[in-house]
Amino acid sequence: MDLIVETLKQWRLHPVADHFTVALLFVGVLADLVGSLIPARRWIRYMALTLMILGAAAAASSWLTGGWEAHRVKSMTTGAAHDILKDHSELGDWLVWIFAILALWRIGVEALGSLASSRPIYLIAAVVAIGLLGYQGYMGGEMVYGYGVGTALQAAAPSPASKPSAPPGPAVAPTSLPTVYVPTAAPTPAAAASSANESAATATTSATAGAKASPSATATAAGV
Repeated sequence: MDLIVETLKQWRLHPVADHFTVALLFVGVLADLVGSLIPARRWIRYMALTLMILGAAAAASSWLTGGWEAHRVKSMTTGAAHDILKDHSELGDWLVWIFAILALWRIGVEALGSLASSRPIYLIAAVVAIGLLGYQGYMGGEMVYGYGVGTALQAAAPSPASKPSAPPGPAVAPTSLPTVYVPTAAPTPAAAASSANESAATATTSATAGAKASPSATATAAGV
């Protein structure tokens, strides 16, 4: 038995079961609504009853295979995808029982006269249930096409815990700050000419002062 279960797990039958579940239940409820509008066509109601029973069985297979898939991908799913997976799984746990009850209810409506008057309430409950089923299918599509859950892309992506850390590099000794050489500004031609003029003026002033002092020095020398 374990060998059969493991083989079925490897086939990944959850998408197949889901498509049967959605198709059977949606068409079954739609047929029941049409049968209510055309009461003379009894075969439509019988078809709806059959589809509801088959849909409930398909929902059970979706729940079983979905549990296998959730167990397989749960450790690889993080962040927002993990939250969607959790909501998707919890809603599936409820829907499998809801559709089982609806199937039994639908059998009673058709077979027991005491339950025939509850047909309108049944139809309302069935419409709400397939609405929830559609929302669950939307979440499943968001996981696969939005986050790649259960696909080869997720299997190839490394988990955060398995990412290798960068090896520590060799210790680098601190070095002294580099010396910055600031060259002195070269004098411009105008500055050089101005400096030469100042030097010439200084020399002329010194020469004039020496010439004025020369007669005094000569008179002093003659008196001696």
